[in-house]
Amino acid sequence: MSNTSRRSVLAVFAASAASLPLVGTAASSAQAAGAGSAASAAESLAAPAGLGSAPSSVTMAPLDATHFIRETLRSPLTTTVLPGTPARTEVTSDGRRVALLTHGARTVLLPGPERTFTENKRPFDDVFYRTLPDLTLPADKRSYWGSSPGGGSWSTLGPVDSDYSTVRGPGKRGTGVINLTTDNASRHASVRDDAIADVDVQSVARFDKVPTGEACSYALSFGYEDTRNNYRARLSFVTSGAVQLRVEKEVKDVVTQLSPALTLATAVPAGTDWTIRVRREGSRIRVKAWPSASSQPSDWLVDVNDSALGAGRVGLRALANQGCTSLPMKLIVSRFRVTEGTWDAPPTVTHGDWVRVLPEPFDGNWTPELESTVRTWSGSTAPDVLAYAAMFLPGAPEVISGSGPAAGKKVLGAAKYGHSNEQGYRVEGADFHEYMDTGWTFPDGTYRGPDNDEESDQRDCLDCSGYTRMVYGYHMGVPMAAKADTSGTRIPRVSRDMADHTPGVRIARTDGTNPPAAAQLQPGDLVLFNADSGDDGPTATADHVGIHLGTDTAGRRRFLSSRKTIDGPTMSDLGGASHLDGTGTYARTLHTVHRI
Repeated sequence: MSNTSRRSVLAVFAASAASLPLVGTAASSAQAAGAGSAASAAESLAAPAGLGSAPSSVTMAPLDATHFIRETLRSPLTTTVLPGTPARTEVTSDGRRVALLTHGARTVLLPGPERTFTENKRPFDDVFYRTLPDLTLPADKRSYWGSSPGGGSWSTLGPVDSDYSTVRGPGKRGTGVINLTTDNASRHASVRDDAIADVDVQSVARFDKVPTGEACSYALSFGYEDTRNNYRARLSFVTSGAVQLRVEKEVKDVVTQLSPALTLATAVPAGTDWTIRVRREGSRIRVKAWPSASSQPSDWLVDVNDSALGAGRVGLRALANQGCTSLPMKLIVSRFRVTEGTWDAPPTVTHGDWVRVLPEPFDGNWTPELESTVRTWSGSTAPDVLAYAAMFLPGAPEVISGSGPAAGKKVLGAAKYGHSNEQGYRVEGADFHEYMDTGWTFPDGTYRGPDNDEESDQRDCLDCSGYTRMVYGYHMGVPMAAKADTSGTRIPRVSRDMADHTPGVRIARTDGTNPPAAAQLQPGDLVLFNADSGDDGPTATADHVGIHLGTDTAGRRRFLSSRKTIDGPTMSDLGGASHLDGTGTYARTLHTVHRI
């Protein structure tokens, strides 16, 4: 069996608290066996202090007597072949479903303790290590500040695109640059993540000149809806060299000061980095600012309450006041960091479905061995497909393998999508063994080593198909191919081949015009999309793959996948809704549903 461990992520949850997030630091004592074996989890997974919401979590009901009573299924179990294609066998005990097996598939759906899966805003630290814009691209295709490490991308606005650029520097650090070439014109850069509610965010920036004529300012913006509606913590650099802090809101073009101006320093020379930090919790707004070379002050300089604006983006604004005569000037941003954040309405999926994997596909014959397996699985909280898939979301703790081919390597823990190239574009190609930073020998004898090139290191990274293979291949023991494979016995390397040749059975496929209805969709199914390959119609191929998680609180069928936009595995809607309903990219481009 590929899933029999009792020292498991979800056993820890059940035994520890009513709500325990998948967050924490590396747990060196935790171990995971080699390919196809169940992983052990950290012995203690404590929730972080802060804004009250972990980046991701799996929660279960509070402890009660049922957690300590081993469920025993009454004999005999009854089996019924259900109508429809593919054929499915329902196993019941006293009229209650205890398992659902699909003919030709290894995955089995079982009822178990109810779980809630949630994902929230991941922390990130952008040091602008990229060179943009890429002048080899057409003007309408150029990105001026590129991708944010925390998901989403930077949007730059006003007055002209060429006012914005990034410069790659030494030591894997760089700068974001805003050129002030005209006065009395705001320039905004914001992260395209529109629903951030509470947040703890910092920026570090400097002007290359002391202004003359009139002041210049740089502000950290939050609750940003658009250029006319946002909060700002603003540093004014005045002609005397003084630096003043203001906290203000702009609502429908009307600016209101939330605190009096505070002079923080005088005679500040050009090129001095200043840090602004904002912590927003509900209606409470706290702000501090200081020269970056100094220690952070222990006290907040501004502590006010205001609720005029709700959730929005975070970002920066730069402005040369009307009458500034030292133009052109540059605002040089060396760091933008979100240490904590919550979305206004994070996605949530709650159900009692557990997905386990048989050693061989179910051939339709109910045997004593299968009955024994189902009885063993009944009520078990050993990690299943969905538990492993959630252990690569933001905030998930590291788990180190204690034996097998990946001994000493990380086999669980928050994953990124891929390394960034010189322009900051995330590169696909990170397979499961590259996440673990180890070589791997596949069943046909092909060896694949980790990429040792420092500029293209893929450790801790999983592209969409690599993520799927990590969950179903490495952790659940389904054989994998090194590349393409048409045998139907091994999981191919890329999504276009997975759509046709992954072991198991096809549940639904597009007719070339419309996405499939996928009436038999169930948690654990692979969902494959023709999202951006540019081909349509009957010959369209898949270019993205995810794992169906279940129905969220809004009734939408939500899936997990590793995506470039958010830089790693996600169930969230940043950069594209992760559900199959409505008119979003993935709802429109669903290509194939497959059950392993």
